[in-house]
Amino acid sequence: MLLPSPLVPARFRRRLNRFTAEAELLNGEPVLAHVPNSGRLTGCALPGVRCWLAAVEGGGRRLPYRLEVMETPEGVLVGVNTQRTNALALEALTGGILTLPELGQPFSAQRERSPVPGLRIDLLLSDGRGPYWVEVKNITLVEGGLALFPDAVTARGTRHLAALTAIAGAGQRAAVVYVVQREDARAVRAAAEIDPAYARAAARAARCGVAFVGVTVQVRLDALNPLRAVPVLVEEPASDTMGP
Repeated sequence: MLLPSPLVPARFRRRLNRFTAEAELLNGEPVLAHVPNSGRLTGCALPGVRCWLAAVEGGGRRLPYRLEVMETPEGVLVGVNTQRTNALALEALTGGILTLPELGQPFSAQRERSPVPGLRIDLLLSDGRGPYWVEVKNITLVEGGLALFPDAVTARGTRHLAALTAIAGAGQRAAVVYVVQREDARAVRAAAEIDPAYARAAARAARCGVAFVGVTVQVRLDALNPLRAVPVLVEEPASDTMGP
């Protein structure tokens, strides 16, 4: 997947709110940028780290730039735009880098379909054997080689897992695809220490037949490329992390 070219190099200053950040261009000019990621960006959104911005077309906008790539203090490039996650997942699936259990080739894909009123699932795939519901999650946080999701409590993510569990219980296929927008992860793990409710829901979904798969992404300043499949560790949280 090609990125807007050329990206504008800058230094990250601070996050003003969930969707707005302040950065400093190489000439010292402070600018505001849209943050297309509702997560905490733990380990990435640190003052002084290098980042790259896409210029937003149309003069006079309050946010003339969009944050696309950040570099961790360890020198790892991280894609932070969650609006690219579904396309990366589809690219990995169609390119054979990632496989889903029982999904035949070729398959068609529809975006944001509703299995139940009030809730949308990212992808509805079809291979001639009926529907295959796929929720796609973006990951930017990696610790000790493990990509962790979520990086903040996500009631919405837990609701998605409950919906997929019900879908699998009704005999349809369902899966979660974790897209790790960086190269340095060897596996994905549900972060029970951050959101025990999500980890419990993931373990329940896995027991009911929901598939969990992950893929890392090669992040360059001109493109994002699905790199390799990684295992997803889904375990019941220890009792001391489960909370009430």
